[in-house]
Amino acid sequence: MFLTITTTGTPERPATDLGYLLHKHPDKAQAFSTSYGTAHVLYPEAEAGRCTAALLLEVDAVALVRRGKGKGRGGAPDAALAQYVNDRPYAASSLLAVALSGVFSSAMKGVCNARPELPGQARPLRVEVPALPARGGPDLVRKLFEPLGWTVTAEPVPLDVEFPAWGDSRYVRLVLESDTLTLAEALRHLYVLLPVLDDAKHYWVAPDEVDKLLRVGEGWLPGHPEQRLITSRYLSRRWALTRQATERLELVRLAETDDSEVEEIDNAVEAETEAEEKPTPLAVRRREAIVTALRQSGAARVLDLGCGQGQLLQTLLKDPAFTEIVGVDVSMRALTIASRRLKLDRMGERQASRVKLFQGSLAYTDVRLKGYDAAVLSEVVEHLDLPRLPALEYAVFGSARPRTVLVTTPNVEYNVRWESLPAGHVRHGDHRFEWTRAEFRAWAEAVAERHGYGVAFEPVGPDDPEVGPPTQMAVFTLTTPKEAKAA
Repeated sequence: MFLTITTTGTPERPATDLGYLLHKHPDKAQAFSTSYGTAHVLYPEAEAGRCTAALLLEVDAVALVRRGKGKGRGGAPDAALAQYVNDRPYAASSLLAVALSGVFSSAMKGVCNARPELPGQARPLRVEVPALPARGGPDLVRKLFEPLGWTVTAEPVPLDVEFPAWGDSRYVRLVLESDTLTLAEALRHLYVLLPVLDDAKHYWVAPDEVDKLLRVGEGWLPGHPEQRLITSRYLSRRWALTRQATERLELVRLAETDDSEVEEIDNAVEAETEAEEKPTPLAVRRREAIVTALRQSGAARVLDLGCGQGQLLQTLLKDPAFTEIVGVDVSMRALTIASRRLKLDRMGERQASRVKLFQGSLAYTDVRLKGYDAAVLSEVVEHLDLPRLPALEYAVFGSARPRTVLVTTPNVEYNVRWESLPAGHVRHGDHRFEWTRAEFRAWAEAVAERHGYGVAFEPVGPDDPEVGPPTQMAVFTLTTPKEAKAA
């Protein structure tokens, strides 16, 4: 990871004052140990007219995995090799933000004992970050930095310069310029916003992160137009911490408006009589919709096809109406996790007799899938390449032929409502496609017609009048008289 800070000066105010502010002498190259590698500080140029300080962070990928113990995006991908082969050594992230705080801690606090007049002086600043992950693209980079007084240049980095048709990566080359900010302000902006743009931290976000955010964001975060997004991402979307930070930031804003102390405002606010209801996650709503549809169908013996780690199986087991529940997945690792989630090894004999797990691929017919009342394909079809969908279709609707089939999948039209999702991106890296409501309806109706099913469609989650619900569900019901009677 690499970052440079450049300033210009005059004989009266030489640019080399940057050395005093950073507490690092321009004539020395220094190295500092961090938890995940080594941070180097050096000055590529140091003249009265122009001075540049560079921070180079060498990340030890092995130490990152070992210290992370499987936590964080860089430490626990599904594939073991990806624990060591990732963007962490190269792209600016929370690792670089922590290095900034550790190496330039006095500068970030605005402390300079040798020249106490310097920290309060605004000076020409140019910050360059060659590779910055930007979940939200260049537009979000500008939205975050421009309100703080920066002139922003965010150039998308192509996936491969030899193949321009592949488009741009999620990385940008960032250049920030300002004549109105102090160095301390610049460092505090970078400390918060670099990990916000990356949208992933390499360490567990504890409650003390709220205090840290408010301390570093003092003077600029309460009035920032993207305050909610910054707070949510910085705190890794932990709802309770985000709410706590938002409430405290609002108190700060009110105190500044009223020209009073935060304590006075806080005492004037009446205690809440009712706790604010936590919004129901979409995954929970999806499971609730599936269970409701299964109950309405009268199903007792249910297949969860592509059961993953067993969240739906766990929900179905709580309802005695479902007498036999079978989870099927191609991944043995997922089935192992599902078994642990369900506590099969400690489950009573009667309860254990209701649930089965077995490995299987939905690309092939399987006699074990025949004879069930209902089958659920929850967030499964979008993980298959489109040419493989006919095989799944035949295995479920043509061969297994349960009386009821439920299929849920993302509604791509709703993606514009996710503030953290870059335009044109799918919701998960493994999604091969995401359908519009019309595309899903066309596919489902064609499948139903080919295999003797009727189909109805239900929204899952808030049904936006413009873009529809976040999840769409198709309920297939077997209509061929002879087979429906046999089922």
